[in-house]
Amino acid sequence: MIQFTFPILLISTLIPLVLCLPLSLLGDRLRGRTIAVISFILLAIPLATYLVIILKFGLGVGTIDPAYFAHPFVGSFSMLFDSLSAPFALGIAIITPFVALYSHPYMRHRIEEMREEGLSVPSLGTFYALYTMFAAAMLGTVLSTNLLEFYIFLELTLIPSFLLIAIYGYGERVKIAYMYLLWTHIGALVFLFGILYLGISVGTFDILNMQSLTINQALGAGLPMFILVAIVVGLLFKMATFGVHIWLPYAHAEAPTPISALLSPNLIGISGYALVRIGGFLFPIQFKAISIYLMGLAFLTAIYGGLMALAQDDFKRMLAYSSISQMGWLLLGISTLTADGITGSMLLYLTHAFGKSVLFMTAGVIIVRFNGLRSISKMGGLISKVPKVAGLSLIGFMFLVGIPPTLGLWSKILIIIGIFNIPGAMNPIGFLVLVIVLILAAGVTAVYSFVTLKRVFLGDLADGIGEPSKEGWSIMTGIMAIIAGIGVAFFFYPNIIINPLKELLSTILV
Repeated sequence: MIQFTFPILLISTLIPLVLCLPLSLLGDRLRGRTIAVISFILLAIPLATYLVIILKFGLGVGTIDPAYFAHPFVGSFSMLFDSLSAPFALGIAIITPFVALYSHPYMRHRIEEMREEGLSVPSLGTFYALYTMFAAAMLGTVLSTNLLEFYIFLELTLIPSFLLIAIYGYGERVKIAYMYLLWTHIGALVFLFGILYLGISVGTFDILNMQSLTINQALGAGLPMFILVAIVVGLLFKMATFGVHIWLPYAHAEAPTPISALLSPNLIGISGYALVRIGGFLFPIQFKAISIYLMGLAFLTAIYGGLMALAQDDFKRMLAYSSISQMGWLLLGISTLTADGITGSMLLYLTHAFGKSVLFMTAGVIIVRFNGLRSISKMGGLISKVPKVAGLSLIGFMFLVGIPPTLGLWSKILIIIGIFNIPGAMNPIGFLVLVIVLILAAGVTAVYSFVTLKRVFLGDLADGIGEPSKEGWSIMTGIMAIIAGIGVAFFFYPNIIINPLKELLSTILV
């Protein structure tokens, strides 16, 4: 592991986190497009930093900042970019600056719409200040090397996302924002209870030993099982798995669509990272004991989320339930406790980031283009109106299903390999059960994806939409194409992530 002499990762996180604040004051002084570009530049700084690190050092050798805070009891706060955190940091760092550009025409439409309804709403500057803070806080979360540092950044993501839903959302936005706040904060408090008990018991909250620059592997060994259970349950709240998912369809459906494009693919998946970094690494024996229960929950979440997605009429709500289903797949790979399975889950996060952001942006284009249209039953034949959006939406669903040339293929293959590498999985009964539930989980994903695609874009043009017309490229469709293109490029070079991550996991897993 290489330690920098200068806190490069911290600075790249703090620049957008701090410099976004004046944007709220500049909203009435600068053009909206200028503010969008400023947000893009601020959020591109972390991405440029990570790309330089990868080009110079690769992902096989982790890079870490010097400690920027140290306390004898709390431990040290630093930031780590390694093969485990990289898929998450890259997913956030790629999506957020481009969605910032996409947000300008969408949020201009949304603010005008709200003002026409007689509502007093802050300017674009306030939106971009909160948006940039939200994105930077997610980066701080996945790079943290200390449990309390992780918790602080995780809670920091909650504040701007809550305000974005409450101020700019749809429907009963304030009520839904408070629902989102309550459910996710309950999860955070349960998680906090677990890490406090752990830190007090062992005398440190460090995930990484700053002296030896190694993971504090099995830090929680010998502690009661309920400590790990508290940490895991808290993270499952944030992840919105079955049973604690109630808040997600409301929050993600009624949030402003650019925020849905971050909440759904980026934020909820961070819990998957924490399950591995904290649960799997710090509690390896205890985590192995509960992995079978997590696998059952994963299958249930994947199938339930997919069936509920298929039953939805609201396009954004359908995508929200789809995210629940995808989190089931993410949890499934983690629960295998194999290098292949976990690697597949980390790739699935990146896959979901590309695919679901494109799909939420598809919903946003339809909302702007067709006067707030969200009901799937009132759509149909839209390929004749927005053929480019239809094509990009197809690519988005291909990511979720796992069809080449998308990264989803490799993530699903690795997860399935991980499942059948579990001891006992190849006995006749176990094999049959796994095959059946895998077919159900994969099948329901394919069904809701292509049924929705058919209902929205194919068939006869729905009444009230108008006659077919030519669609030109716009900033919104251009951004969608860029994100889809980057995601497809990863299909051809997956080993950039797969090889170093499997190498790391092989040295940590027991």
